[in-house]
Amino acid sequence: MTAATDSTLFTHDQDAFAGPPRDADAVLEGLDPEQREVATSLHGPLCVLAGAGTGKTRAITHRIAYGVRAGILPPASVLAVTFTNRAAGEMRGRLRQLGAGGVQARTFHSAALRQLQFFWPRAVGGELPRLLERKVQLVAEAAARCRLRLDRSELRDLTGEIEWAKVTRTVPEDYPAVIAESGRVAPRDPAETAKVFGLYEQLKRERSAIDFEDVLLLTVGVLQDRPDIAERVRAQYQHFVVDEYQDVSPLQQRLLELWVGDRESLCVVGDASQTIYSFTGATPDHLLDFRTRHPKATVVKLVRDYRSTPQVVHLANGLLSQAVGRAAEHRLELVAQREAGPEPVYTEYTDEPSEAEGTAKRIRQLIDAGVPASEIAVLYRINAQSETYEQALVDAGVPYQLRGAERFFERPEVREAGVALRSAARFGENDSLLDGAVGLPSQVRAVLSGKGWSDEPPAGSGAVRDRWESLMALVRLAESLSAGRVAAGGEEPTLSDFVAELDERANAQHAPTVEGVTLASLHSAKGLEWDAVFLVGLSEGMMPITHAKSDAEIEEERRLLYVGVTRARVHLNLSWALSRSPGGRGGRRPSRFLNGLRPGSSPAGRGTAGGRGGIDRGAASGGRGRKRRGPVRCRVCGRSLTDPGEMKLMRCEGCPSDLDEELYERLREWRSDRAKQLGQPAYCVFTDKTLMAIAETVPDGEAALSRISGVGGRKLERFGADVLALCAGEELGSADGEPESAEDAGPGAADQPEDAS
Repeated sequence: MTAATDSTLFTHDQDAFAGPPRDADAVLEGLDPEQREVATSLHGPLCVLAGAGTGKTRAITHRIAYGVRAGILPPASVLAVTFTNRAAGEMRGRLRQLGAGGVQARTFHSAALRQLQFFWPRAVGGELPRLLERKVQLVAEAAARCRLRLDRSELRDLTGEIEWAKVTRTVPEDYPAVIAESGRVAPRDPAETAKVFGLYEQLKRERSAIDFEDVLLLTVGVLQDRPDIAERVRAQYQHFVVDEYQDVSPLQQRLLELWVGDRESLCVVGDASQTIYSFTGATPDHLLDFRTRHPKATVVKLVRDYRSTPQVVHLANGLLSQAVGRAAEHRLELVAQREAGPEPVYTEYTDEPSEAEGTAKRIRQLIDAGVPASEIAVLYRINAQSETYEQALVDAGVPYQLRGAERFFERPEVREAGVALRSAARFGENDSLLDGAVGLPSQVRAVLSGKGWSDEPPAGSGAVRDRWESLMALVRLAESLSAGRVAAGGEEPTLSDFVAELDERANAQHAPTVEGVTLASLHSAKGLEWDAVFLVGLSEGMMPITHAKSDAEIEEERRLLYVGVTRARVHLNLSWALSRSPGGRGGRRPSRFLNGLRPGSSPAGRGTAGGRGGIDRGAASGGRGRKRRGPVRCRVCGRSLTDPGEMKLMRCEGCPSDLDEELYERLREWRSDRAKQLGQPAYCVFTDKTLMAIAETVPDGEAALSRISGVGGRKLERFGADVLALCAGEELGSADGEPESAEDAGPGAADQPEDAS
């Protein structure tokens, strides 16, 4: 049996349901020599430097399980902490599968909150203050009292700066001096921020509320001020494991020190080359200084990459070879363990819409070649970039899901399915839905068939297809649970077992796989992996981002790209556009981080210009392919437009609108009816901005209508007659015959939501 990376064991749900190892020695089977060293180093401090794809979570969960199964680590004495609820839930699942149930695996915040709730009456008295779910509203009120008018992005930046101050243990009155000393680029005037920060803290006190940072601060305060309580915590937890240690903030580090006390039973795991959250206060210094603080520590390096092909690993190593700074001095040279795969593909496009269309086309080709849509991801630097790719994927008939959007278990169809499954499990054989259904997968299919699931997916995309995909994910999970239990020699699981599994996953935010290409920012992709990854928008100004000025900020941008590269198992595509919009000047350059790595470039950025020497220029970048359009100009003042929303409206946001409100409402009603006929969301007919542009220009013919952004040839053909009739003040009759299916509308019939309204 070969050693496995994290995903090899747990990405496929079936493996997660296999029975536990027979004994402690069996826990060690399948680990490589370095992973085995981690698993068997149970005494004294241990520092694991683990590169991307090297199986770090596998190593530390097997370490805990080996200690528990060998009788060395009592399960209740172990506290494993990480940074997300999903990661903590997955760790608990792995430990349970390895026969080490009872171990506490939590985030820093949840562990601290649990302790604070328990000890607050004794340490302070009374009830713990109310926990704010979102602090931004209170920050907005504090800013308003300071007579500051902030838009949404400014408010978000200010809230983030307050969070940074708190996790670095900076009080409002010290904030300006700390900013000046640290060289940190503050989003606002430090004195102004300090004033809002102070008033925000005052408002919380007045309303007896605390935020998530306060949970850590108050827990630290209690443990520092009450040695008796600190000793009770240390008596409970005697062995600590910290995952993603490079992301620890100064406040979290202080809490960890208070938990551990003067003992040495501490294992930390991390990779300085994956430090990408410095804006939250994270620093790799705690990881890199671990040996200094713990001179007797054992240090194990995991460098065998089981995730990616040699071609992907070579690019990842090359990317870091150009890095500078302290983290770069401790970089790990990955050694690929997989068989060879395709070379990374570099593609240059003339503009961003062409880049999105080209990406969607290649994704369509991968899916047609057998790569599941759920094993493909498009990763970008900022969330605002997703808009263009959503439209391109819809036009290509490719389902997608937004990482960080609505959580799986909060979807209405999943909630309804859960209720139905619980009811069926409660009534068992007395439920008529289960007549003739033998085995868990068959029973789940029978129950969900009443909620919209069928053997064959509905045609097209949109809300109906999204609902089916959610239910299909539950069916696959039932199949995996059944196959895993049977393969392990166990009994066929029951519906009650399946409902319990769903509850466990819901608590851990561990959603089953949904078929659809993932759209995600590079930051939110951390910890995930796919067979095929498309890294898009890799031009100067976006990667590195424009506001990254200092050497430290530039190096963090490089590490962010490194994280993106190492998400790919087999297929890796890197692309950039020479201009933002069609007909633009085309003066952009590929990211400096690709110099010396992409074919035809030199490390210093000299030599062959971007695109030559083996770079694929993309189907839409030459003379044939996408038609080059001139610049879009405001129809009111004549200024060239670059903002996508303004380009849709064909006017500056600040220029006066001559909207025909009655026509706009008629268009919205018509769109709603058409969307219902097609079984798609309303925006798949036309977005709000497109309807607004129509209601402002009131086109009198196909030529005028086609000039409106968002009205392509296919939509003009399908919807043009109705729209022009409405613009002419005519009444539309009801549609004859059966409603059209989404398939009839064609893969290009859907527009993408640019305003989410």
